[in-house]
Amino acid sequence: MGLKRVLAALVALVVATGLVLGLVSGVFGSLAHRGLEAAGLASTTAPSTLAGSVGGPGASADPSTALPSGGRPAAGPTPSAGLPAPVLDGTDGRGAVSASVLADRVAGVRVPGSGGYSGQVRDMRTGTVLFSHRADRGAIPASTTKLVTTAAALNLLGPEHRFTTRVVAPARGRVVLVGGGDPYLETKTSKVDPSRATLSALARSTARALEADGVRSVALGYDDSLFSGPSWNPTWPGSYADVASHVSALWVQEGRAQAGEGVLGPRQADPSKEAAKAFAAQLERQGIDVDGVRGAMAPKGAARVASVSSPTLERIVEHVLMASDNDGAEVLLRQAAVAAGEPGTFAAGTSVVAAQLHDLGAWTAGTRLVDGSGLSRSTRIPAATLTKVLRAAGQDGHPRLRPLLTGLPVAGVEGSLATKFGDDESLAGRGVVRGKTGTLSKVHGLAGTVTTRDGALLAYAFLVNDPKNDYNAAVWLQRVTTALSTCGCR
Repeated sequence: MGLKRVLAALVALVVATGLVLGLVSGVFGSLAHRGLEAAGLASTTAPSTLAGSVGGPGASADPSTALPSGGRPAAGPTPSAGLPAPVLDGTDGRGAVSASVLADRVAGVRVPGSGGYSGQVRDMRTGTVLFSHRADRGAIPASTTKLVTTAAALNLLGPEHRFTTRVVAPARGRVVLVGGGDPYLETKTSKVDPSRATLSALARSTARALEADGVRSVALGYDDSLFSGPSWNPTWPGSYADVASHVSALWVQEGRAQAGEGVLGPRQADPSKEAAKAFAAQLERQGIDVDGVRGAMAPKGAARVASVSSPTLERIVEHVLMASDNDGAEVLLRQAAVAAGEPGTFAAGTSVVAAQLHDLGAWTAGTRLVDGSGLSRSTRIPAATLTKVLRAAGQDGHPRLRPLLTGLPVAGVEGSLATKFGDDESLAGRGVVRGKTGTLSKVHGLAGTVTTRDGALLAYAFLVNDPKNDYNAAVWLQRVTTALSTCGCR
């Protein structure tokens, strides 16, 4: 009898455990799906995830996720009535859109004082313009400028490119720190992104190499000659000194006087020299005496002692777009110039970006570029240019541009859109609208992608200049893009 009781107790325990696990699994499954919905990766109506290829069938940003039959899941057993439909069904962007119905949706969003605008909506799959309002007229774009800057850098260098910071030795007892234009070089490991290159790692490698050669004391030079010309854009007002640094091919913490991601405040007057001083301190921590720090030119053919490399350009672009990073964008403007064989200057950079827009079929006559970040009020970009760039990024012929889309913040979830889309008429856009913001005084812009309720994938751009009310202009952008996302526009 004792054995039977033990066996009965064990059976009861197994059954109870199964019930508990089933309940927990269901709860976590529900929470996981809600998380996917919040991040724009699943929807109860239409999917909001961008397909691997939105320009046509047969391609994917990641070969492991490629889907047959033009992006649709392969045919399989018919699900039972009690199972939900696949969350990715319909993400090929083939939903139908009536241009007249969509135009009525846009016109129906009225916010007093929101002002006039340059706007366009384009079908990502076919390229068809579905809505256009002064779309060829140049407008101050603010930070939506970063879309064209990063597109040019990606197209020239490729998403896997990395920027290298080197230490070379022109002679025994002399080393030169050579800036490679890494926008996110840090003094020590970053909490934001541990993959970023650091001076501490570079100092450790340098010290090991020097000690192996019997060198315990060095004179340190620094070379920032990869970029040239003015380090501050003449069209930027002096009041921007707390939101942008003097552009340099050699800096740490983006030239901020105070370390920290997104910290506003004083910037270093000479970022290159400050980076060299920080490197000297790291070398001394490794037991290498540093006898002075001074500017220098690294001789061609000087032996490399050590080096560190940045994250991939894909990661860099995604961060620039997600955080709307002015400093990172200005470095990428100059990197685009260098990649095209031109000097690393503002003038050469904007000229190269313009040439890349022509090559991508995205140039519009009203475009005028002055900087890479959009801080300048002299830059002009029509909405048509932005929708063309976004559409190019989704085409099979331009796989290098894909980070332009993956880096767009999701409304109400992350980046510069994390705190947006909060009023009653914008809530439906949360987790569905993706976009790059642009904000200056009396300038508000939003450009990105959105999946409609019918499953059509659209590129949009709306640029508002000189509104009567800045707040209302920002609200209008959120509401009009939400109207696109909820559009049953057949």
